[in-house]
Amino acid sequence: MRLFVAVVPPIEVVEDLNEFVAPRREHPDDNIRWSAGEHWHITLAFLGEVPDWKTDELSERLEAVAKRQKPFPLTLRGAGAFPGVPEARVLYTGVRDETDALKQLSKTTRAAANKAGIEVDGRKFVPHLTLARLRRPIDITRWVRVFDTYSGPEWTAGRLQLIESHLGTGSAAYATVGEWEFLG
Repeated sequence: MRLFVAVVPPIEVVEDLNEFVAPRREHPDDNIRWSAGEHWHITLAFLGEVPDWKTDELSERLEAVAKRQKPFPLTLRGAGAFPGVPEARVLYTGVRDETDALKQLSKTTRAAANKAGIEVDGRKFVPHLTLARLRRPIDITRWVRVFDTYSGPEWTAGRLQLIESHLGTGSAAYATVGEWEFLG
């Protein structure tokens, strides 16, 4: 299974962002593949291919992480690009987290996966929600300027999700395989 650990915004936050993104999706550009709103999430740890036999221990460890975590406020705000604006492959909206709980949660979920014997992608954690992927690298300064004006409603992150990703032609399908409430 191809897995990642994420925080998923509630439907009202997704709808607000979707309303902002919708007119931009209508702009004709074959290079931009817009992410579907139902796929929007904030990845805490990308685990890649995980054998089925490791998922039970992983789930137990993630449940323990969630039990220790207090709910915390987040806001989707601003924009950016990976690896950078001049040669972008990904356009994203940022995540405002004044408590730094998301950063800490990323560390603890990565540690839980490591303890379960799963190697985690070692890239630096940058809290974001992917809006679009680009077929080839381009300068997306104008798109970053447009999305930098976005500021969504504040919401409370209250659960951790383990999500399976099925890659297909041109897009991915996601299925939640585990979900745990923050109880701390």
